[in-house]
Amino acid sequence: MKFNTLLLSILFSVSLFSQNSTVNINVDLAKEKGPMTPIWAWFGYDEPNYTYMKDGRKLLSEIAALSPVPVYVRAHNLMNTGDGTPALKWGSTNMYTEDANGNPIYNWAIVDSIFDTYIQRGMKPLAQIGFMPEALSTHPQPYQHSWKPGVKYSEIETGWAYPPKDYNKWAELIYQWVQHSVKRYGKAEVESWYWELWNEPNGAYLITPNVFDEFCKMYDYASDAVKRALPTARFGGPHVTGGATKFLRNFITHCLKDTNAVTGKVGTPMDFVAFHAKGSPKVVNGVVRMGMMNQLRDMNDHFKVIASFPEIKNIPVIIGESDPEGCAACGMQTDPQNAYRNGTMYSSYTAASIAREYDLAEFHGVNLIGAVNWSFEFENQPWFFGFRDLATNGVDKPVLNVFRMLGMMGGKRVEVTGDLAYDFKTIRDSGVRGVRTDINALAAKTNNNTTVLVWNYHDDDIQGEGSPVNLSLKGLKNGKATMYHYRIDANHSNSYEVWKKMGSPQQPTEKEYKILEKSGQLELLTKPQKVKIKNSELTLNFQLPRQGVSFIKIEYKN
Repeated sequence: MKFNTLLLSILFSVSLFSQNSTVNINVDLAKEKGPMTPIWAWFGYDEPNYTYMKDGRKLLSEIAALSPVPVYVRAHNLMNTGDGTPALKWGSTNMYTEDANGNPIYNWAIVDSIFDTYIQRGMKPLAQIGFMPEALSTHPQPYQHSWKPGVKYSEIETGWAYPPKDYNKWAELIYQWVQHSVKRYGKAEVESWYWELWNEPNGAYLITPNVFDEFCKMYDYASDAVKRALPTARFGGPHVTGGATKFLRNFITHCLKDTNAVTGKVGTPMDFVAFHAKGSPKVVNGVVRMGMMNQLRDMNDHFKVIASFPEIKNIPVIIGESDPEGCAACGMQTDPQNAYRNGTMYSSYTAASIAREYDLAEFHGVNLIGAVNWSFEFENQPWFFGFRDLATNGVDKPVLNVFRMLGMMGGKRVEVTGDLAYDFKTIRDSGVRGVRTDINALAAKTNNNTTVLVWNYHDDDIQGEGSPVNLSLKGLKNGKATMYHYRIDANHSNSYEVWKKMGSPQQPTEKEYKILEKSGQLELLTKPQKVKIKNSELTLNFQLPRQGVSFIKIEYKN
């Protein structure tokens, strides 16, 4: 153990030494790569009842405000039976119960309060048909689980996770929900949503002897019900996880070629394809080591399957959960590998991984429209408890500021080159485990501005002084412009470091809260600078700490 620790220390020292040399990054605006599709403007969480609570409403308002396009929101447990009291990995709306004679009772009050919160902010549901109401479950008892961090994950597998005992009643519930949504929000609004069935049927979320066949039957019934209520509705799936390429391939084949369980005809509508991709952090010699390669391999393998079907070329693809690992509600106290979540490791990982999602989608020629970041907030929980969330007690974490940066990017992605140590293939195959860190950039242009997101990332959760960066841009508009340089690091856009310096209070004073709230916002590294662009070129030099993220915006004067 001492030898391993010493070796890690030596490697870290070598890394710091080697990174003292300047890293050159070149951005060429003349070489367009494709649209800057807002794949990042998708968010999700397990606990839907947090949506309309105090901090939930606040965070949703902030997410909506940072995005120039409507944000899509995906939530589990929307059909569960219960009184709406939230718990970890749990939620309920009580939309379906039955009277003493087994007649359906529909109640839309809670699910309406959830969707109303989205619609009021210009957001849109990625509406999940899940999970099973108690009265329709083939195995209703026990129904609500009591899972908590540290308990086996399988403890969540209770009555909500079973298929329907009456397919006709279940399909009618779906039909009534979609029809109600059209009446409440309007046909055009609901047409802009995406409807989906279930979550991770190949994992812990569907309990039945023959999972694949049962899921396909459920999909046929759900699709038919949605389309009967709104023929122009968009419906898809299957939201598999864990590299389930066989399940995905067989599901696509079912939708294209198998007999539909409802219509008796060949084929079932599939308006988009969805799967999940997760990383795999571990603790190595006392240091958290991220597993971005696992997340990228999941994407790569599923993209490859989708691209192998010429019949669905250009079909929209959604990564329904795209994260560093698989359990947002597992804290770092019981799962020490999750210690990356509060600080700059999570923000630099997010910047580096989202950029590679564009590269992988382009490499496989798939139409990636969304990558759901599965992190929200956990109401009335300890400060910085180590959940995978965007904010704690109404105070934004550093990671949310990456999305604020991305929210300022639009138009076309452009080429980035330089003496870069890692590309998406290298990270997919072996991660960021070498002596050098991953210092790279994502760049875009519109008629009004040029934007560049730059990160300094390594799989090992170790901070350091980082490296000088020489950022060279060409193809800019000549003339006067204003340059903005935003930063996420230990001293900027970082409420966690401010909270620790306060003494890690669990009950901050009103004055401390305001300081924390302000420190969670995106911060400029320097004051905006007036620049004059000549020969369509501009060179910038700055130091980028390890785990730091910089965002450069050059705004042209009209």
